[in-house]
Amino acid sequence: MTAWPRLDYAADAGTIETLHLLLQLVGKLPTRLHPWLNHGWHAALRMTAFGAATRPLPAGDRQFFVELDFHQGAIAVMRSDGVRESVAIAGKTVAEVHHELTALLARMGLPAPLHGKPNELPDPIPFAEDERPRHWDADAARRLHNAFLNADRAFNAFRSCYLGKSSPSHLFWGSFDLAVTRFSGRLAPQHPGGIPHLPDAVTREAYSHEVISAGFWPGNGGFGQAAFYAYAYPVPAGLGESSVLPAAAGWKGDLGEFILPYAAVRDAADPDALLREFLTSTFDAAARLLDWPEGLLIPGAPCCGHPPQT
Repeated sequence: MTAWPRLDYAADAGTIETLHLLLQLVGKLPTRLHPWLNHGWHAALRMTAFGAATRPLPAGDRQFFVELDFHQGAIAVMRSDGVRESVAIAGKTVAEVHHELTALLARMGLPAPLHGKPNELPDPIPFAEDERPRHWDADAARRLHNAFLNADRAFNAFRSCYLGKSSPSHLFWGSFDLAVTRFSGRLAPQHPGGIPHLPDAVTREAYSHEVISAGFWPGNGGFGQAAFYAYAYPVPAGLGESSVLPAAAGWKGDLGEFILPYAAVRDAADPDALLREFLTSTFDAAARLLDWPEGLLIPGAPCCGHPPQT
């Protein structure tokens, strides 16, 4: 079994913030080059063996994709004819990386719409103007990547036993969390919006249908440490009073989510089993209260537990 690495948000916050900003920079490309997919799935990044990458992006009669390599401390651009170039990120400001990546894309004959500023962050500074010193710790970046890979593996297994519509396991660079979302197929009440620094139109399209979602925050999700979360939209009455497993998990009313500390998973005798228990029990609790349709789970699939009882 793959070891779950130690994470320390207080100690590693500088590197996490650097990665968050640079993933925002990379994430702007699919928003401007790829056709819109429902719920913004085209914009989300996918975990790779080295970091996080865009889906293939169009460039005339060629394609390319961009990957932030957590291990090498670089942003790599790979073109469909085999050409590959990269920009080192360690020790550089966001503005320096923005300038170098823009020049690299132009040199490779690729579109480079990297203008703008980060989303879902207070007081965002345009990428081209962000001259603040950025911290980089190679060990922290590697550990975070391995944690994301472990979570991605668990989320993909959890997704595999659901017969209804489900998102991929993907990384949202705006909020910087890895998430997997299940849908009932029914419309949801219009979301009130109001998420800071995110257009209401984006939020409302994302939550146009009923969802039960789970994910992983590296520490920036309002809990103050790395954690797994689960929530539903719309939020059914009584969800916060539901009993869920494992014992380390609980409802955080200020977040409107169930939370399971990452440390509890890492320290468990069987981390994957403990996380699976959390994913299954929180889904069952929300699906039962929302009266989701039957027949959406593969009966007896070990990654799902038992379908909610009615």
